[in-house]
Amino acid sequence: MALVEIRDVYKSFRREAQSVEVYTGLSIDFQEGSFTALMGPSGSGKSTLLNLVAGLDKPTSGSVRVGGAEVSAMNTSQLAAWRARTIGFVFQSYNLLPVLTAHQNVELPLLLTNLGKKDRAERVAIALGVVGLADRMDHYPRQLSGGQEQRVAIARAIVADPQLILLDEPTGQLDAKSSEDVLSLLQRLNGEFNKTVIVVTHDANAAERAKTTLHLEKGVLVERQAMLGGATP
Repeated sequence: MALVEIRDVYKSFRREAQSVEVYTGLSIDFQEGSFTALMGPSGSGKSTLLNLVAGLDKPTSGSVRVGGAEVSAMNTSQLAAWRARTIGFVFQSYNLLPVLTAHQNVELPLLLTNLGKKDRAERVAIALGVVGLADRMDHYPRQLSGGQEQRVAIARAIVADPQLILLDEPTGQLDAKSSEDVLSLLQRLNGEFNKTVIVVTHDANAAERAKTTLHLEKGVLVERQAMLGGATP
């Protein structure tokens, strides 16, 4: 069953007096429970695709549906509520607030829900436990390594139990050991918790962990199956 359905999407940006075309009729499905790596050169539209799926950007024309909901037709308030329960987004630069502890950073998406303080605390503890940072919940970002910061960002993305996790270059700023830890965590979220994962990456190791690799070339997707099929190392 397709969780994400993109149909005949056109996307262009204005750059001074010129119109830059990113997609000219893109159509693609992402199946529920899939783990997909998006690869390709810079400027090929990888991050734009994540932004369209998350409703952070709108297509010039065409349809973007997630879980049967027409994302491109929602207004700002509808998008905020939908995104809080459906999407977990992990940004390349982590986007943690330095004045908040790991616990408080992870709790942020839950403030948009009707959960009480006790329920929020339980959800945060579970999310930090899943990423292996239960003992770091009172630490501030400056007290954490890069790999730990990224895992806090992933905990924040999963704390509301979303259907879909989107990640933009999650290993781009990490050392080899931290990258392996993050990739193993993504495999666990996909395999054990059945989360649908879409990751934008230049990292061949990340692509090998995915079940499917999609290559973007000038806004055109070419599907290639990962050799190991997302095998656990």
